[in-house]
Amino acid sequence: MMHINLFIFGCGHHRAAWRHPDSAVERVGDIRYFEQLAQTAERGKLDAVFFADGQSADNVTDGPRWFLEPLTALAAMSRATERIGLISTVSSTFYTPFHAARLVASLDHISQGRMGWNVVTSMFDAEARNHGFDAMPDHAWRYSRAEEFIDVVLRLWDSWGDDALQLNRQGAYANKNRVRPINHKGEHFRVDGPLTIPRPPQGHPVLFQAGASDQGRDLAARRAEAIYAVAYDLPSAQEYYRDIKQRVRAAGRSDAVPIMPGLVTYVGSTDAEARAKQRELDELLPSEDALRQLSLYIGQDCIGWDLDSAVPALPPLDQFAGPKGRYATVLRIIEAERPTLRQLLGRLAAGGGHCTMVGTPEGIADEMARWLLNEGADGFNLMPPSLPGGIDDFVDYVIPVLQRRGVFREDYDSYTLRGHLGLQRPGEAITS
Repeated sequence: MMHINLFIFGCGHHRAAWRHPDSAVERVGDIRYFEQLAQTAERGKLDAVFFADGQSADNVTDGPRWFLEPLTALAAMSRATERIGLISTVSSTFYTPFHAARLVASLDHISQGRMGWNVVTSMFDAEARNHGFDAMPDHAWRYSRAEEFIDVVLRLWDSWGDDALQLNRQGAYANKNRVRPINHKGEHFRVDGPLTIPRPPQGHPVLFQAGASDQGRDLAARRAEAIYAVAYDLPSAQEYYRDIKQRVRAAGRSDAVPIMPGLVTYVGSTDAEARAKQRELDELLPSEDALRQLSLYIGQDCIGWDLDSAVPALPPLDQFAGPKGRYATVLRIIEAERPTLRQLLGRLAAGGGHCTMVGTPEGIADEMARWLLNEGADGFNLMPPSLPGGIDDFVDYVIPVLQRRGVFREDYDSYTLRGHLGLQRPGEAITS
């Protein structure tokens, strides 16, 4: 069965979505908006909703990115839902393990076992300067800290035995032999423990990661229980999928670790209607801002290029001196789709390098199933270009087709996120 998360992001993943007359831009500070998105996703029997997070307020004229802090929002959303999982990004560079362990464990208790945490190392100097750094620490330092961070959090969750609580009004609240310090002293952290909250209902809330670099892939393969990925098309998805599954096996783990590439969908009753929805958002994109962004991606000035003509020929990847990952994505889009410049800007504005499917519910469901059945994905991290319309369309029209195809659940058979993902609850560490 396919796994699907809803990736909630402001008014949608298209940079111009907030400009649309049907957008919810006036409501991005209203928790009821996010509760309703989660309820829609739950109505569609999705595995979880997911919040990314950022630690700086750059480009504030470019639309809403971060408003409500995700863990705070998920506390409210857990009370407005019953079954759907709840996942938040946690930065191992800016949080401490004790703080993160306590927050996420609290939410797992509040939601009765529906919490997941997406560990990131963060990227930008603007974020670092909000947390006491002059610049973002180097890549190796951040991954070393992330490894130790994850280890300490898991040990803190295991610092209480499952049966530690006695609740004896004439005796002890908890069995002191079932609650133990961890006495950790490492390169990055000193943490005595134990945690201030009993072991979470799931044992460990589900650990998500997104590893793109070689070091990131290795960390995800060794530690993650579910993995977010970026894949433009099925061949690139298959390369990542097979590489990660091999690394998971090499680490001595079961390869039953769901891999979920990002997916942008435009759903219409006909292909033409779906393309019209895509074009409508693309035409709301301020062209000068988008062209400046493209200039950074391709290393040349494109401000004067004609928006409705084909993209001029670009140098091959091996002749490009700048960051090659995004440039390679631009080249793939041009080669595969032959877009006009305006269409290219729209593709980059809605999900960047993530797969984009534009079409009828049947066509999108068939393509999703093709990825599932051909080692491209175990599911998808759904990135609607606009909200709430994009998730309404997907739940109302695509989900029923996936259910008829027999590749997506018709109802929940679990009350926990681990159950939805087919993951076992980890045993406790305290054995006496």
